[in-house]
Amino acid sequence: MRRRALLAVLVAALAWPALGQSVDWSAKPLRSERDRSYDALHYLVKIRLDLDGKAFEGAATVVAASLREGLETCVLDAEEFTVTSVIGADGRPLAFEQTPTELAVRLGRPYRIGEEMTFTCFYGGRDPKTGLKFVAETADNPRIVFSDSWPANVHHWFPCYDYPNDKVTNEIVATVERGLKVAANGRLVGAFEDPAAGTVTYHWSQDRPHSTYLIFLAAAPFVVVRDPYEAVPLSYWVYPRDEAKVRPTYGQTPKMLEFFNRTFGYDYPWAKYDQISVPSGGGAESTSATAMTHRIMVDERAEPDFPAIGIVSHELAHQWWGDLVTLRSWAHSWINESFGTYSDYLYHRFEMGDDEGALNLRNKLDAYLREAKTRYIRPIVTDRYEEPGDMFDAHAYPKGARVLHMLRSLLGDKAFFGTLRHFLQRHAFDVADTADFIRSVKTVTGRNLDWFFDQWLFKPGHPVFEVSSEWDPEAKAVRLRVAQVQDLSKGVPVFRVPVSVKLVTARAAEIREIRVEKAVETFELPLAERPLLVRFDHDNVLVKEISFPKERDELLFQLGNDEVIGRMDAAAALADLGGDPRAAAALTASLRSDPFWAVRKSALEALAKIGPKDGAAAFERACRDPDSRVRAAALVALGDLKDRKRLAFYMDLFRKDPSYRVQAEAATAIGKTGDPSAIPFLEKAAGVPSYRNMVARAAEAALKLLEGK
Repeated sequence: MRRRALLAVLVAALAWPALGQSVDWSAKPLRSERDRSYDALHYLVKIRLDLDGKAFEGAATVVAASLREGLETCVLDAEEFTVTSVIGADGRPLAFEQTPTELAVRLGRPYRIGEEMTFTCFYGGRDPKTGLKFVAETADNPRIVFSDSWPANVHHWFPCYDYPNDKVTNEIVATVERGLKVAANGRLVGAFEDPAAGTVTYHWSQDRPHSTYLIFLAAAPFVVVRDPYEAVPLSYWVYPRDEAKVRPTYGQTPKMLEFFNRTFGYDYPWAKYDQISVPSGGGAESTSATAMTHRIMVDERAEPDFPAIGIVSHELAHQWWGDLVTLRSWAHSWINESFGTYSDYLYHRFEMGDDEGALNLRNKLDAYLREAKTRYIRPIVTDRYEEPGDMFDAHAYPKGARVLHMLRSLLGDKAFFGTLRHFLQRHAFDVADTADFIRSVKTVTGRNLDWFFDQWLFKPGHPVFEVSSEWDPEAKAVRLRVAQVQDLSKGVPVFRVPVSVKLVTARAAEIREIRVEKAVETFELPLAERPLLVRFDHDNVLVKEISFPKERDELLFQLGNDEVIGRMDAAAALADLGGDPRAAAALTASLRSDPFWAVRKSALEALAKIGPKDGAAAFERACRDPDSRVRAAALVALGDLKDRKRLAFYMDLFRKDPSYRVQAEAATAIGKTGDPSAIPFLEKAAGVPSYRNMVARAAEAALKLLEGK
């Protein structure tokens, strides 16, 4: 959805300032699920689009069934357009009243419960503020119009019942000037040219029910690239300039689709799948048609640094989570977003490996914690909000995804994925709420996990642990003290959580399961010898903050022997030891030889913080690292030294490195040298084409530094 512009920000948020929360969520108004007096069944929307005039005129036929005995008035949502007439199925005019937000159609007679009604509304509008976006041609995009329907904006371009607890089939019959192509939901019935008028009319039919906010329309001079994948028709609708970028950007779509089919146990349910470029900030799934910001289009050179795997897999997963099964009300946004976000983690781990998967989960946790520490905490499921968009935040996306990961750890893979499959099959083409999902858990597993859902979904916050360990040589045991120190004043509970504790000795590694249930507890864990490492929540399952101070020797062992998140944490903790020579040596070794790029980057950042004498030499070596993200970080560290002697080194990297990211950091480092002799080089660099023009922007910023000198 439009809110998915948040994703890049949410997932990239790895640190936060020490700020207090700015919003009291409990003070927000109570919002209930909307009542319905009728069941909308089908919308046939015939619409003529004038891109130059930013105008539209249409005829919307509504088919609905009464849910009230004696229903005489059908009230539709309608905003920012004018209805000129309404006619019934028999061709006779019907009386109507239009307010700024609603259209009340007098049906001419009372309708019984279950009796169907059909009428057509004729209307027109110009340049609506939302719902339908007309964008003039710019250097970044061609002329285009596209729907911006989420969360409740469809009624800005045709009259309808605009709330997710009702599902409909629909048809879009859109007329545009010749040269434009129209994308919409479902199956293309046909495209019909009118040579005399210079127009073409596209007829799309969505014959399986979906919620109104998922109705989609876009028109532009698209190039449509068909995928050879045979199981489901796949197409990529892109701007003409981006045709060559289709494969680097969207090439994994067939593989993703097959993965989700297997994982969810429910084959892709729609007629086709289109991904359509639009000038927006993120992705917005609609049934069988996902709008994607044109900014994700990458060439072969940019793809390693800026892969589209996250957003493409996330939006595809919504074809199940959000489109096949849809939230009943906005209070249950997690049914769409937490499940979609966890799905993009599942594919990320499948495609990139366990280490990348672990990092993905860590980034999701950090994104949630940033919001929790600086903005607000709220229950994931709550009917307190001002606008529907309030419910699409770091609680609905990454926190909810991490809660699902905890549930998976608790249930085991077979029961967890069995629950997902049951939930999808039980509520396919329907709406659902959190109680429905909890019932699926109970049905599949036989377990009552109300205690789990109560604290993680219906209450705010997360545990903040203060942990310490002590070796008792006489008792031959590790004494583990665990305190929960989170603020309990806003409804945050003392959490009940199962925790895996890893004890590593010179002989073996052992996993002990404990259950934390109180504010302060002490656990005695028998062990044959003094541990080299104690890891609380060693598999990083919990949504938590933790303080667990360790001695230098334990951190050194952890840096060299733990899993990736533990090694990253150890690197950060070693930086806090200051100029400890053993810490610096270990970090330098990690930077040189750790097998995972994120650990090497963490070691580099720790070295930069320590500032050892040989740090610069280590950073220079890191500029040849096989991973561009490490090379870029090394250039940042070197550039901060502002050493003119490295000017030639930076120029050489700029010329030879294949990464746009590294080129940009090299240009920045050149500017930081303060050497005006580099101005001609940077002037030339400012003309180098790159992904999102990042190299030119970096060169221009560097020029300002030098010209200021």
